Amino acid sequence: MLWWILAAIAVVGLIAFAKGPNPVWGTATTGLIIGIPLAIFWPGASWWIVGRAAIVGALIGLVFELPHLLRKRRA
Repeated sequence: MLWWILAAIAVVGLIAFAKGPNPVWGTATTGLIIGIPLAIFWPGASWWIVGRAAIVGALIGLVFELPHLLRKRRA
C-alpha cells in the first residue's frame, strides 16, 4: 500500500515537472538506469524493483526541487 501512495506522489511530480529538464525527471531516469541492472543481475529480484527505483528517484528529484519552489513563492 505504501508503495502505491509513493508511486502516486511520484507520478504527480513527474506530470507537474513535465516541461524541460529538471531534477525530478533526471533522478527518475537515474533510478531506472540503476534499477534495470539490479533486476537483471540480482538473483530472485522481480521487475518491480525497477519501478521502485524510479519511484525513489522521482521522489528524490522532488526533494531537490522543493527549495527552488519555496524561493519562487517568497519572491
